[in-house]
Amino acid sequence: MSSPTGPASGLPVRMPRPRQPGRHRRPEPLAAPEGAPALVLAVPGTPSTATRGLAEEVVSIARSELPGLDARIAYLDGDDSEFPTLQGVLAHAAEERTARYEQAKAAGLDIKEPDGPVAVVVPLLAGPDSALLRQIRQAVMESRVAADLTDVLGPHPLLAEALHVRLSEAGLARADRARLFTVATAADGIILASVGGDEAAQAAGITGMLLAARLAVPVMAAALDQDGSIASVAEQLRSSGSQQLALAPYLIGPEIDPGLIGEAAKEAGCAAAEALGPYPAIGKLALAKYTTALGIAPQQPQGAPVR
Repeated sequence: MSSPTGPASGLPVRMPRPRQPGRHRRPEPLAAPEGAPALVLAVPGTPSTATRGLAEEVVSIARSELPGLDARIAYLDGDDSEFPTLQGVLAHAAEERTARYEQAKAAGLDIKEPDGPVAVVVPLLAGPDSALLRQIRQAVMESRVAADLTDVLGPHPLLAEALHVRLSEAGLARADRARLFTVATAADGIILASVGGDEAAQAAGITGMLLAARLAVPVMAAALDQDGSIASVAEQLRSSGSQQLALAPYLIGPEIDPGLIGEAAKEAGCAAAEALGPYPAIGKLALAKYTTALGIAPQQPQGAPVR
């Protein structure tokens, strides 16, 4: 026990650390506002245990960046048992918010009836895919729940960083082009493979320019879901002087059959890196979409500098 002048028992008293003055003090940590909408990660593709593990890692990263975040996972092709559907997750979030309000009123608390969106839906997509985005919008409408829908995660410098890492992990690119060593299998031309047709390929091309700046090799985007697109881009790269190509999936993973990446690499006659998967940038970008939608983001997450 202690007194105002010091510890009565002689034991040390932990005093609060004074806040550092000046403009170089550490920023106050951002936390989710009380009663904030849920972040609902909309996961495309056929649900599986692997897909669930990936989605759980993504929301875990988002929660670690924003304490108090209510983050949930919904599957576009779910079954509302093992893999909850987007409609079901939104309806459950709305029911919970109403129940909390009713409990508070019953307890005699003077609180305002909740308004605004129940959730912010973030598509787990690196680039635009009109068919999948239409499916997400339809699910939100059918839920009859007030929810905001964000854009897809890219293009963004962090996705170029993630692509670079996946290529280096596969031995297809130098981890750091400033270091004086060689990678025997390093590619001198990159095919950036997307899904979603021409619109997706064009959007991927923006991230491709950032990747090209990191690797100092040509990067061209192609559509996995368009016949002949991969082979055509491979031919263009070879005709411009690239001899050793690599395929970099501009995909998080669940949105396509994993076998399509191998088939595309075979079509192009080259090796392929893994899909982006639960790379930390994916969770950070999903959170950035959420906080921006709510107007609580101090800034977008920044990509690592080109080295």
